[in-house]
Amino acid sequence: MATRVIGATSLTRDLGNWRSAGDEAEGKRGSRPAYLALAEGIRLLIHDGRAPLGVALPSERDLATTLGVSRTTITSTYALLREHGYLISRQGSRSTVALPAAVQHDGSKPSRSILAMMTQPEQPTIDLTYAAMTAPPEMREAYAAALDGIPSFLGTHGMDPVGVLALREAIARRYTERGLPTGPDQILVTLGAQHGLRLLLNVLTSPAARVLIDHPTYPNGIEAIRDVGARPVPVPLRPDEPGKAWDLDGIRSAARQTAATLAYLVPDFNNPTGLRMDAEDRAELAAIARETRMTVVVDESMGELDLSGSQSPPPAAAFAKGAEIVTIGSASKSFWGGLRVGWIRTNQALITKLLGIRSTVDLGTPVMDQLALVHLLGISDVLLDRRRSHLRAQRTALLEAIAEELPDWKVAPSTGGMSVWAQLPAPVSTALAATAPNHGVLLTAGPRFGVQGAFERFLRLPYTHQEVDLRLAVKSIASAYEALTPRAADPLQPLTY
Repeated sequence: MATRVIGATSLTRDLGNWRSAGDEAEGKRGSRPAYLALAEGIRLLIHDGRAPLGVALPSERDLATTLGVSRTTITSTYALLREHGYLISRQGSRSTVALPAAVQHDGSKPSRSILAMMTQPEQPTIDLTYAAMTAPPEMREAYAAALDGIPSFLGTHGMDPVGVLALREAIARRYTERGLPTGPDQILVTLGAQHGLRLLLNVLTSPAARVLIDHPTYPNGIEAIRDVGARPVPVPLRPDEPGKAWDLDGIRSAARQTAATLAYLVPDFNNPTGLRMDAEDRAELAAIARETRMTVVVDESMGELDLSGSQSPPPAAAFAKGAEIVTIGSASKSFWGGLRVGWIRTNQALITKLLGIRSTVDLGTPVMDQLALVHLLGISDVLLDRRRSHLRAQRTALLEAIAEELPDWKVAPSTGGMSVWAQLPAPVSTALAATAPNHGVLLTAGPRFGVQGAFERFLRLPYTHQEVDLRLAVKSIASAYEALTPRAADPLQPLTY
């Protein structure tokens, strides 16, 4: 089978301001060798998942031409990536993307910059590249209950592509309690929300089709859309207007102008901003979907993590009159990332189509995990209240630390979810992510949450770590940010492209 190759144009687009990021990462102006800056840029793409493992990088000639650098620069870049385990070369074939063996075998190993690996000893790091909590104490109890319940399934083949009835009933009951009458036959259990989205994309879209998205949004959602050959169409959010952050006129206009038949939106504590759409706008969104004949896939993965204490609006699908809004949900954010159970709520006709696609991908969600989730849903009120309390305290600690260490950063408190969206005084997000590992913290650059290189002035900061770690992480970020001066300190100082 032929090796998939990243195009030089696509790689150049994803690299963005790689020259400046390389210089800024060392706190210098133009003093860092181009090959080292480029290698660091590609390394960040590999760790972000934008340069997938196993694919081949462009030829040296093509990349040199597209970037406008010498071929010697590309040769040196690729050689350095190979030396540190980020490329694998085989005789007679292209070099393919890889991860160093130590990173593969130890997820806690710091993803340090290439220059740091060359010149500095390893140091402990705080990983802010993910937004997820550790498992609650009740997780052991949940799996013990699942083990007690498993005997009744052992006499069967154990493969159920629809999902265990007890879990579908529990999920349907929660929707009904929230104001969206639902039966178990409207629920398809999946291997997480990401799996559900990919199934829906395979059924509801086609190559080159347009899919509307929040901007910014969940990075893996963008990649899922691209992986099926569709094209994400961004509609900007307005973080300064909580509750009214979604540009509904923009969604309506974009749907009409691009003939989009599908949208992927996160109105329940958008990742990364933590914004939530109010009830009035949810009703308008459903009306737009009907007017434009567009299906809206609503991701409710963060829906249980309301930190505002206010009255929650009904699910977006409660305002639908037909099948124009499909909902996906997950246990991974509310309970534990290792519990890979999600679901799709829709009508039976679409579920039948989804099952036809699913049989070519997998044969169902593990029964033990489903039974464990049944137990957790039964005790969720107490469990989630405690987890929301922890998140509130951790968010407060994070915001206090930012106000103290980085007073010129603009951060609006999220109303829920697991992260805040910080605006930097200058467009140096990628540069900051490049140098931060040298200061003991791992970050995901803002452009990861958008398309076409957007959000260089933004950074997602999760508050899922313990308070002491969050305060230490912000001190490390401040130290890394200081290393970017004087350019980062002056938002009017032009960057070198």
